[in-house]
Amino acid sequence: MTLSTPNPNGKKVIVGMSGGVDSSVSAYLLMQQGYQVEGLFMKNWEEDDTDEYCAASEDLKDAQSVCDKLGIKLHTVNFAAEYWDNVFEYFLAEYKAGRTPNPDIICNKEIKFKAFLEFADEILDADYIAMGHYVRRYDSADGTQMLRGVDGNKDQSYFLYTLSHEQVAKSLFPVGELEKHQVRDIAKEMGLITHDKKDSTGICFIGERKFTDFLATYLPAQPGDIETADEGEVIGTHQGLMYHTLGQRKGLGIGGLKNSNDDPWYVVDKDLTRNVLVVAQGGKHPRLMSTGMLVNQLHWVDRKGPSAPTKITVKTRYRQQDVHCTVTYDDDSNLRVIFDEPVAAVTPGQSAVFYDGEVCLGGGIIDCLIRG
Repeated sequence: MTLSTPNPNGKKVIVGMSGGVDSSVSAYLLMQQGYQVEGLFMKNWEEDDTDEYCAASEDLKDAQSVCDKLGIKLHTVNFAAEYWDNVFEYFLAEYKAGRTPNPDIICNKEIKFKAFLEFADEILDADYIAMGHYVRRYDSADGTQMLRGVDGNKDQSYFLYTLSHEQVAKSLFPVGELEKHQVRDIAKEMGLITHDKKDSTGICFIGERKFTDFLATYLPAQPGDIETADEGEVIGTHQGLMYHTLGQRKGLGIGGLKNSNDDPWYVVDKDLTRNVLVVAQGGKHPRLMSTGMLVNQLHWVDRKGPSAPTKITVKTRYRQQDVHCTVTYDDDSNLRVIFDEPVAAVTPGQSAVFYDGEVCLGGGIIDCLIRG
């Protein structure tokens, strides 16, 4: 597969400048390729009564420093209302329903590649937008496809599966062709202040807060029992089902119990009706394993999706090794996925993302599990 890059020919690209190294190097590389480059810094969170205000201010300062160094203009825009309405309220609703959402995926869909793209197109008259994501684009006769990033450890196609081929066609991903260490080397060579800045973690645009405290601000905690899957014995108390996810083994506070072996405890279920957290010992416990899943809210990058039945691969969480599977359609909106081998800790509410080799086909939301 030969990748193609759009002809720069002085076309205008608006780069999402986050104050991090990836967007910094993206802007530099696009300038080197002959594009007319400007930056755009997004403010998407208004709760500035915490240390996160300092972090956001530092990010803007770093983004401005990089743009000054490169000699490009930096615009700013506030998408806080869009973020609250389209990302954060969904995030809270899913947690309240006992599911485990991925806000980064919704953020990419609603903010970075929708609100940002529309602003760049309509207000800043851009030909393209660019982000510091580790993915690649491939232009073919059938439209623009999205490929995994070259750096397998940093590949972010899992978080971008909701993009359409039209959105991918309007987007450039310069660092997707590079390994992370190459990106940092370029930034250092260019004297960019972000060359050794650590990668951001935490909730998209909200940052590195203590998650349980942050969530409790918006959803009141409801403590309940921790119960064993095999005997139904109550062995502890949880502070809220929303703080736990399937497959979790840390932070349960139930180690060293009498009459139990030394195997670690894992969350295997959340009983919403009784507000009970169900746990079992061993990472291969039958309650933790599934042979398949039903996936809904389907989105395909090419808007068509794979023919079915067909054998492809899937990821049910970020950085997971590809799982070989067979997919069939129950109907237009539901996909039945059967794994070649049982998989642990498949989690409703999370995204299942499908691949055909290097090509990210799209995906959907895990609705329920198939066992046995």
